[in-house]
Amino acid sequence: MEQRLHSIQVATRGRGLVELTDQILRWVAAQGIGTGLLTVWCRHTSASLLVQENASPDVRADLEDFLRRLVPDGGGGRYRHDDEGPDDMPAHIRAALTQTQLSIPVAEGRPLLGTWQGIYLYEHRTSPHRRELVLHLMGEASQR
Repeated sequence: MEQRLHSIQVATRGRGLVELTDQILRWVAAQGIGTGLLTVWCRHTSASLLVQENASPDVRADLEDFLRRLVPDGGGGRYRHDDEGPDDMPAHIRAALTQTQLSIPVAEGRPLLGTWQGIYLYEHRTSPHRRELVLHLMGEASQR
């Protein structure tokens, strides 16, 4: 059993989804692990991770529209926690409703994503941020 650990920095433009699929696929392929498990961990409480359709941008827009209705930004006493502004607590709620960790099986040196699946960081704050993701890959070495 072998393990690899890596972190990536992601610059966001503010609220929305940032696709990381290709960057993660390249890193996994370079590790020489044939069969195993990839864990992607988001080190933040106001951003999260999703595996979501990567073909139609309408899916991403509809997700954001839904979350905007479900968890509106604050102001006017809507939330007690607003230390960093009216999007602060809503960002924490959005992260709680999504996920901060993904586990993806790896076979033949590739994460086993479906045809239309992509890996996304979901920035929940309205301002740009730098986010750190930790990638942990554990498994058996490829037969080369």
